[in-house]
Amino acid sequence: MLSTMQDFPLTITSILRHGASVFGSAEVRTWTGEGTRSRSYAEVGARAARLAGALRGLGVDGDQRVATFMWNNAEHLEAYLAVPSMGAVLHTLNLRLFPEQLVYIADHAEDHVVLVDASLIPLLAPVLPRFSTVRHVVVVGDGDTAPLAGAGKELHSYEELLAAAPAEFDWPELDERSAAAMCYTSGTTGNPKGVVYSHRSAYLHSMATCTGNAFGLDAGDRILPVVPMFHANAWGLPYAALMAGASLIMPDRFLQAGPLVRLIETERPTVAGAVPTIWGDVLRYAGEHGADLTSLRLVPCGGSAVPESLMRGFDGLGVRIVQAWGMTETSPLATVAHPPAGVTGEDALPYRVSQGRIMAGLEARLTGDDDTVLPADGAAVGEVEIRGPWITASYHRDEDPGRFHDGWLRTGDVGTLSPDGYLVLTDRAKDVIKSGGEWISSVELENHLMGHPDVIEAAVVGVPDDRWQERPLASVVVRAGAKVTAAQLKEFLAGHVARWQLPERWAFVEAVPKTSVGKFSKKTIREQYGKGELSVERVD
Repeated sequence: MLSTMQDFPLTITSILRHGASVFGSAEVRTWTGEGTRSRSYAEVGARAARLAGALRGLGVDGDQRVATFMWNNAEHLEAYLAVPSMGAVLHTLNLRLFPEQLVYIADHAEDHVVLVDASLIPLLAPVLPRFSTVRHVVVVGDGDTAPLAGAGKELHSYEELLAAAPAEFDWPELDERSAAAMCYTSGTTGNPKGVVYSHRSAYLHSMATCTGNAFGLDAGDRILPVVPMFHANAWGLPYAALMAGASLIMPDRFLQAGPLVRLIETERPTVAGAVPTIWGDVLRYAGEHGADLTSLRLVPCGGSAVPESLMRGFDGLGVRIVQAWGMTETSPLATVAHPPAGVTGEDALPYRVSQGRIMAGLEARLTGDDDTVLPADGAAVGEVEIRGPWITASYHRDEDPGRFHDGWLRTGDVGTLSPDGYLVLTDRAKDVIKSGGEWISSVELENHLMGHPDVIEAAVVGVPDDRWQERPLASVVVRAGAKVTAAQLKEFLAGHVARWQLPERWAFVEAVPKTSVGKFSKKTIREQYGKGELSVERVD
């Protein structure tokens, strides 16, 4: 027996139409450093139609890839809506990647057009001549385009293209399973890998993001995506905002703590998402200068483990951080760490510092070394595998069968899973430290170290050891003006973990190296140690 329900496609086009009409008076406000420029969702929808017509005029008439090299702003939102809705594929380029990786990604995706913020021309110009498939470059905003000349690409002004384009665009009927957008992994090992999102996956992910077990978004919210729009679609927040009718506050290129605090105080967002390093900077700035962040009812935080000290620090400001976990391959939202109903105060903390509960629509499991499925009992430790309608089943033009197992995505994360669906990660598979046959969680050591009042950042990696195979090395950034020794930090750690897990090797650094998406680059730390580039103190 078949249902009587209509087979209505779940597409980004429908999100565009809904947001631009039902919630046409909601706004996207882009920070300029001094104030904001505002555009209603109705205006965004109209400009998206003009952008689609302009791109059609540049030869985008199928599923060609249209790349963006842009900050979080209103124009980037217009591309987010126009490109997938016209049947093309949005490809967000990570502006923090090394030049070689940018060239690889643009060519591997076969980008046809690149939209670039004028302020980013100096970053794009050196690599643009090497983009072999790009034919057109569209410059957003005012700036000197001379560095782009001579690259063999046709240059265009974004605003001039829109002004010359038809006011209406006949949005095509699309297959919800067709490609809508693509994002490449950060490529910590080997070349970055392309993940291609469908209209259906983006729509379902947006619905999940809006639910109360995620971020509970509605038309009364003002959402600040600090997380870049080139990083896993800004965690899906732009599409979810349009779906919920929530206004968007865009930070553009002003991502330092001071400008972010001024933006929050001025525009009063209710939800803001960013990685822990950003919120750590904001917390320190707020403590030093005084800041009113109380407009924020919820701060989704992810990308790496959220230290307990960071949560407690924001609790003191009246702001609640909620940890979420996911990856490029999971669109990215997979878990959110809300405590169970009725659990509050200190009793809620173990749930808050976990990665959270699996979102409805997804399934997760743990597997052992021989791919045996392990029990979800909160004790068994294994690699996390996940599946669901917004989880990738492959990579673009890259088989990599080792990442997929019997219809499940192997995440590379190691942890436990409780009977009621709470995931606790102990490490990345490649970062777990194996010492004398026993496992040490680098994440646990890092979180405890960052709980010390004088420690700003701490990253722990395993390094070779003649006796124990591997031992932990702690790289630590100390608060300016503070004087704390490795011996004191080791003793501080001794109050939290077993003595045999304590690092003997310590390096005090100005900053922990980070990946293009703000995570600790443990690969870089291991390389620095191997080359003798770190000043390491030994405390036995």
